[in-house]
Amino acid sequence: MSYQETAKSVFELEAKALQQLGQKINSHFDGAVQAILNCSGRLVVCGMGKSGLIGKKIAATLASVGRPSFFLHPSEAIHGDLGMLMENDCFLSLSNSGETDELLQILPHIQALELPHICIVGRPKSTLARYADFVLDVGVSVEAARLQAVPLASSLTALAMGDALAAAYIEASNFQQADFLRYHPGGNLGKRLLTKVQEAMQSEKLPLVGPNTNMQELLLTISAGQLGLAIVQEAGKVLGIITDGDLRRQLSQTANDAFFALKAKALMTPRPKTISPQASLLDAEEQMQQLRINALLVLEEERLLGIIAKQHLK
Repeated sequence: MSYQETAKSVFELEAKALQQLGQKINSHFDGAVQAILNCSGRLVVCGMGKSGLIGKKIAATLASVGRPSFFLHPSEAIHGDLGMLMENDCFLSLSNSGETDELLQILPHIQALELPHICIVGRPKSTLARYADFVLDVGVSVEAARLQAVPLASSLTALAMGDALAAAYIEASNFQQADFLRYHPGGNLGKRLLTKVQEAMQSEKLPLVGPNTNMQELLLTISAGQLGLAIVQEAGKVLGIITDGDLRRQLSQTANDAFFALKAKALMTPRPKTISPQASLLDAEEQMQQLRINALLVLEEERLLGIIAKQHLK
């Protein structure tokens, strides 16, 4: 078998494993999500080896969507770190076999604290599963390699189950993009939330025209502005906006001579969409997406301060 054939076989087997995973979802999944929602403490995620690596990702994902979570290494737990567990926590264990000795040694402590126990496991009749409140079966019939001892497809199904829990939590808690960005102040995500419109807007060399501006001057203004629009203004007051889309639509409906005889006031859209200079770039982006437009005028007490366009959000 060639390398490419091996890769395609892996993709096929793992895709099949994910499809079968959907058939295993039952009321235990609902209970697990509800337990995470009701937890007033932290979600403590625990797993050994590859399951532990998947567990770290699950804990990180849930923490990023506002569910306080952390990963507890089983070996460290049974050598003193069990003191990190609190009475109001929720426990999430991961094990393909369900017989991982380090996890089984933790069970008496979980039961003594009466913590809700969610188990992501490959064998739903295993010891670990029997002592769990909610059992999420991620078992696979075959791993995606000739050497079946290597956890490939089973790691993927465990990861997918963790993603499903996170997605359900997002829906149930009504977690929004703005909430997500509050936990990501670094990088481009944080920039869009923390940067104000007034810091990114274009305030100089604005494409301004008057209501009686002729077509030739209007076209030159739009072209020079490189924003695909012109602002119609008179005596410091914004009257409307003209976009290149407005021009194309008008041109398709008007003979050439009549089109070039038009004034700006005949083409403009009155009461253009605006935004406050104190709004965040995220607010501006969401408003543009909802309205399906490429730019907003930045106004303060009806005074034009600038333009914020999609190109300013990058």
